[in-house]
Amino acid sequence: MSSCAKLVDSPETLAYAVLIRPAKGGGYVVTCRDLPELITQGDCLEHALAEAVDAMDEAIAARMDDGEDLPAATASRKGEHFVTPSAELGAKAALYLAMREAGMSKAELARRLQVDEKEVRRLLDPRHRSRLPRMDEALRILGKRLVLSLCPMIEPAIAAAHGRDSHAPTTTLHIRRTSKGAPLSRG
Repeated sequence: MSSCAKLVDSPETLAYAVLIRPAKGGGYVVTCRDLPELITQGDCLEHALAEAVDAMDEAIAARMDDGEDLPAATASRKGEHFVTPSAELGAKAALYLAMREAGMSKAELARRLQVDEKEVRRLLDPRHRSRLPRMDEALRILGKRLVLSLCPMIEPAIAAAHGRDSHAPTTTLHIRRTSKGAPLSRG
């Protein structure tokens, strides 16, 4: 079994388990076993979760910048909850993973997109804003497609574990393998 993140036939969300615990001086501290560099905090649960997404974006971006593998997400342990990166960084990470999985170079993807290679570099650059249709086009060349879904900003399990309600929606990015644009059966 591979130790790096990969995309599978069923919709998969790039998500990592985080531990959210009360801080000694108030607020919450967030850590992640799979991304040990992810350590952050917030004054309240909502702030801590927002900071966790930002810290996750930075951890994933650094690994992409360095050409490193993204670690495979491990199962959550008692008290841990899954958090996803921002939708934009999630799309870029999905493209990064799909290219690595396919063994496709930036130059080859650029040739297939009929664009200059610098445009593909920008699609993979975590600090450059990219248009969603272009990200989708690049992923489709790799046999993938973006699927967006809405979920609560604070997952019910997280809210319940901390005695809170969840009601604000957020966007989560799912990646689905396709064959000529159609979803594969799970078989």
